[in-house]
Amino acid sequence: MGMTMTQKILAEHANLDYVEAGQLIEANLDLVLANDITGPVAIHEAERLNKKTVFDKDKIVLVPDHFTPNKDIKSANHCKCVREYAKTHEITNYFEIGEMGIEHALIPEKGLIVAGETCIGADSHTCTYGALGAFSTGVGSTDMGAGMITGKAWFKVPSALSFILTGKPPKWVSGKDIILAIIGMIGVDGALYKSMEFSGDGIKYLTMDDRFTIANMAIEAGAKNGIFPVDASTITYMKEHSSKDYKIYEADEDAVYEKTYTIELDKLEPVVAFPHLPENTRLVSEAGDVPIDQVVIGSCTNGRIEDLRTAAKILDGRHVAPGVRTIIFPATQSIYLQAISEGLIQTFIKAGAVVSTPTCGPCLGGHMGVLAAGERAISTTNRNFVGRMGDVNSEVYLASPAVAAASAVTGKISQPSDLSL
Repeated sequence: MGMTMTQKILAEHANLDYVEAGQLIEANLDLVLANDITGPVAIHEAERLNKKTVFDKDKIVLVPDHFTPNKDIKSANHCKCVREYAKTHEITNYFEIGEMGIEHALIPEKGLIVAGETCIGADSHTCTYGALGAFSTGVGSTDMGAGMITGKAWFKVPSALSFILTGKPPKWVSGKDIILAIIGMIGVDGALYKSMEFSGDGIKYLTMDDRFTIANMAIEAGAKNGIFPVDASTITYMKEHSSKDYKIYEADEDAVYEKTYTIELDKLEPVVAFPHLPENTRLVSEAGDVPIDQVVIGSCTNGRIEDLRTAAKILDGRHVAPGVRTIIFPATQSIYLQAISEGLIQTFIKAGAVVSTPTCGPCLGGHMGVLAAGERAISTTNRNFVGRMGDVNSEVYLASPAVAAASAVTGKISQPSDLSL
């Protein structure tokens, strides 16, 4: 019986020839990650174990990004805790104001994770790095704290679902539309503690930014991880961003999948997820008349350069609708600089939007975009739970950068074709 990509990576890191779904293993870790919310909890747990140092100062990443720049005294103290721990233990990869970015965009950009590696992070969207052919997953702060000092973690080997992507996506259909369509089809628990493994000839039409977005939201289907095969695009990206050696794993032909889904990309349309779950999807063309108060373009899901280029293309020469607050968050400092050099920031400001320093901010209702009661936002973030972006009586609609930008112009949920683009 063969193994999936995920199972092969886990077997290698557990020093085993073979693993199967449901098996408990202890695996070696290549990267351990935390932010300003989960980091302090993990640090306190690690300190309780009385270990004098971390397992490898080069394999731990600490990124204050959720409530930064610090929104209040409590968040400032959280960041201070992480900062002091990083200094005490000489953590190589500590990124804060001026160097920081949203962690799940920053880590691939810095070349800290490559194909074939394992990563745990005390943040559920750590699954993003599956776009590079790595096994990456979110864990609790206690597991993360133990991982910092041991370099190991216990896993139950996940079973797998196969998603075969075929055809070429139409114009304005992006990775966000693809993953929302999948979650709408299988539900928020449709891949519960399973590996979502993507394959098919349609992958060649997906940019790396598309793949990062899809892998990022695997957790919104309940998945343990999402993972893509390594192809020429992956290798090019890794060579541009990292000097690390990578290893390519391929699923065996007789690998076992609980279910197989075929996604015909050429038949997809722009999608929006209505409140209050990512599975509550509709085609934008069938969304109806839904006026909005706020637009958020950014986050670890959709704050990369291609996302900003798409938004700028739609906003260029146009202005956001009266009364619509449009907030744009480049995901990293590098992306911010690139957007400046390409003139995207000027386009956003002329269109009536505001541009923020890289931060998770409004995605989790942290700051810089909190909603009041009765307000609606369309957002390129990843969750739209009750109260996710502010008051429990507000609403969040999830969509791609293209749909979010078009909606900013019209003042209601719209797609680019509504603007004759």
